[in-house]
Parts: sequence; C-alpha cells; structure tokens
Amino acid sequence: MSLFKRVSYWIVNARYHACAQSLLPAVLAVCLAAGVEGFSPVLGAAAVLGVVLTHLGVNLLDDYFDFRRGHTGCRDVMARGGMRARIAKCPYLTDGKSTTGDLFAASCVFCFLGLVCAAVIWSRRGTPVVWFALATALTGLEYSGWPARLSYRGLGEIVIGLVFGPLLMNGVYLAACGRFAPSVLLVSIPVGLLVMNIVYAHAIMDVEPDKKVGKATLAVLAGSNRARLAILAFLLAVPYLLVSLSVALGWSPKTFLLVFLTLPMAAALYGLMARFASDPAKAPARRFWMGPMNRWKVVQANGIEWFMVRWYLARNLLLFFCLSIIVARAFSLGG
Repeated sequence: MSLFKRVSYWIVNARYHACAQSLLPAVLAVCLAAGVEGFSPVLGAAAVLGVVLTHLGVNLLDDYFDFRRGHTGCRDVMARGGMRARIAKCPYLTDGKSTTGDLFAASCVFCFLGLVCAAVIWSRRGTPVVWFALATALTGLEYSGWPARLSYRGLGEIVIGLVFGPLLMNGVYLAACGRFAPSVLLVSIPVGLLVMNIVYAHAIMDVEPDKKVGKATLAVLAGSNRARLAILAFLLAVPYLLVSLSVALGWSPKTFLLVFLTLPMAAALYGLMARFASDPAKAPARRFWMGPMNRWKVVQANGIEWFMVRWYLARNLLLFFCLSIIVARAFSLGG
C-alpha cells in the first residue's frame, strides 16, 4: 500500500467526518482573533492543523480503548438480535485488515504531528499555550482511556463540551493573537454546548446498546425520555441565549445575532429526537436544508439512516452556527 493510500486509510478510520466538531470551533477562534493586535495567521493555521491532527489521533485511541475492552463488535450482535443498534465502530479491526498494534501506531503518529504544531506555537507564544494544549489533550484522552474512562461514568458529554468549546477555542485564540478575551469565552461556551449536543443526541439513540455494555452516558443516567429531552432542550436553547447576552453586554457585535438563522435547525433536531423517543423504528426523511450528509450511499447500505440523519443534523447545526459567527465577524472587520 502506497503512503498516500495508507494515510487516507487511517484518516477514514479516524472518522474524519466527525472533525467538524474540532475544525469549526478552531477556525472560528482564528477568525475572532483576526484584526486583534499581535494576530499571526501562520500560528493560527498551525493551531487549527494541530487541533485536527490531534482529534484524528484521539478518535483512533478511542477505538483502541473500546476494542481492548471488547465493546466494538457487540453492536453487530445486538443488531442481529433485533436491537436498534449501529454497526461496529471499527470494522477495520473486526475484519482483520489491521491489528491493534497498527491502530495504536497510527494514533501515535497523528498525535505526534499535533504535538509538532504545538511546539511551533510554543516557540512563539510561550508556556500558556502549552498548558492549554496539555489540558485539552489529556482531558480528551481520558474520555475513553484509562484510568478515568470518563465516557463510562456519565461525564463523557460534559468532557466533549469542555474540550471542543472553552479549552479548544481559547487555546487557539491565544495561539493566534497571544492574548485572552472575555468575548471569546462567552462564544466558546455556546459552541461547546452544541458540540456536546452532537454527542448527546448520539447517546440518546444509543441508550439501549450503551446499557448493555455498561456505558453510563448522560442519556443513560437521565433515566427517562422526558428527562433526556429536557437536557436536549437546554443544550439547544442556551447557546442562543448566551450569544444574545454577549451582544447585550457589548462584548460581541450585533451581527452575531445571525446565529438565530440556525434556530429552525435546532427546533427540527429537537422534533426528530422527540419522534425517536416515541417511535425509534421510523426513519426521518433527509431534507436539503439539513445540510451536507456525506457517504450517504454507505449509510443506506448499512441501514442506519434513522441514526445518521439525526447525527448529521446535529453536526450541521454546529457547522452553520459557527459559520454564522464567522460571517458576522467578517462584517464587523469590514465595517
């Protein structure tokens, strides 16, 4: 296998389609830093690249830890038994194409390249960037890694929101312009909640399989569909309230209210999740306004449209929310 094909193979295995939840917050942080004194587009780009590379590496480590624990192939068994479960998360291991050694080596390569980017930034911005990078990486590793295994203790969704929101965005902003800003913090929290929402919507649809493998997600701990939907409503509503607060305090320009254009997507996602709670067997129709849904033929071939329509909508909500703020920031710089 050529080097290009090998790299492509592991990028696909690392679930590159999920990198929107790191790429968009990182790009948004760089856009917020643009125009600020000390801004460096080169260091901003290095930070974005480092974030994405590390995300790919951590995704592979998540597969490694879950495979070692024996939780990857069990979903196939559940599905054959009639349970509403997705297919195995790392078929490249279960079909024998790769070994756990290959997986661990690939994850280390991605993480090492991410550290190289962090080292370049450290040489220009100093120690504070290192602390942000270490806090983000270590917290991400403990999502499914030993000894904490936070995703099995009801803390996984919160960790994801913290890592991909405040930690990531403030760290990238610091790398790009060398300072902190309260306005970035107040934007990073809504973004973190919407990233958390992606994982939480995922967990709602995986409640029964997660119970079977002893994974105590927030959705499992909620205990009832009413409680699960109440948490979902909180995750979907608070981002808009916080952006409104930031504008009201004068920390963000009024153009940031463009995010309200994405409110119908949030409402639609809540409706689809409520429908899943009452009738999980009914697959929702895919609509153009839900945004891009890549590899759709593969999704259909595996019979997981019921899952992926909702997951993609949650991801695309984050995508358009961040793009709305990026456009708003461009307008403010242009003015």
